[in-house]
Amino acid sequence: MSKKKVQEIKIQQVRSAIGRPRNQRKVLDSLGLRRIRHVVVRHDTPAIRGMVAKISHLAEIVEDGEA
Repeated sequence: MSKKKVQEIKIQQVRSAIGRPRNQRKVLDSLGLRRIRHVVVRHDTPAIRGMVAKISHLAEIVEDGEA
């Protein structure tokens, strides 16, 4: 049996969540981002990519797992 390597991405928070709508703050919490310049590593799935797209003005993908 071959094991498929799971791709990962690094996500960094670049702006504060202060004064943002509740749904955007919840997305940051769901990703595990807590403060500016905080970096988390998550599996590269369409759901995670969609969450990052929803808050693209607050967080960005720093590194793709493809490299």
